[in-house]
Amino acid sequence: MWTVVADVGRTPRAEQVGATRQQILTTAERLFAEQGLYAVSNRQISAAAGQGNNTAVGYHFGAKADLVRAIMRRHTARVEALRQDAVAAVDGSRDVRDWVSCLVRPVTTHLASLGEPTWFARFSAQVMTDPAFGVIMAEEALAEASLRHVVDTLMRLLPDMPADVREDRAAMVRHLIVHVCAERERAVAEGTATPRATWDEAATGLIDAITGLWTAPHTA
Repeated sequence: MWTVVADVGRTPRAEQVGATRQQILTTAERLFAEQGLYAVSNRQISAAAGQGNNTAVGYHFGAKADLVRAIMRRHTARVEALRQDAVAAVDGSRDVRDWVSCLVRPVTTHLASLGEPTWFARFSAQVMTDPAFGVIMAEEALAEASLRHVVDTLMRLLPDMPADVREDRAAMVRHLIVHVCAERERAVAEGTATPRATWDEAATGLIDAITGLWTAPHTA
């Protein structure tokens, strides 16, 4: 006689909680992207996510900073996996452009995989430009081993660049990637014309520009 063993690995209650958390994250990401971090309250997110309890966001995620970090982590895990593949493909290269590609393409490939419309690029721009939340983005990004490896390699390939110039250009690169992606994402969502037809083409343009930025001469 066969014995039927119930799957106790995930209860209906746990599945419901998981689905609720994902719905809140998706809704919060969209509202933050479209309206800004301070313009949207936890109560508004709960209502837009279809939660009858106005305290659902606080119950599942805590403070707004915790919610922002959770949204970032939902995406950075996938970007990290893509960047690991990109790094493996150029291992040993001394071409600056190869390593710049490892900065850019994991982000644009992830955005392309999300379908349309997306909100993550605009959400990231909102986070980056906010003094209180920008540190969260920096912490989550630098927690990725592959990103640290790419940055370290680029610095080794540019040994003659002074430290202050490196810091200045690194900041420019971060803003270029985030804001160019955010502008393209906004244009796609609004149905307006974009300079590049696809995320792949957008990545190529960014890589060209950032390679030029890193290798441009500097004034003493």
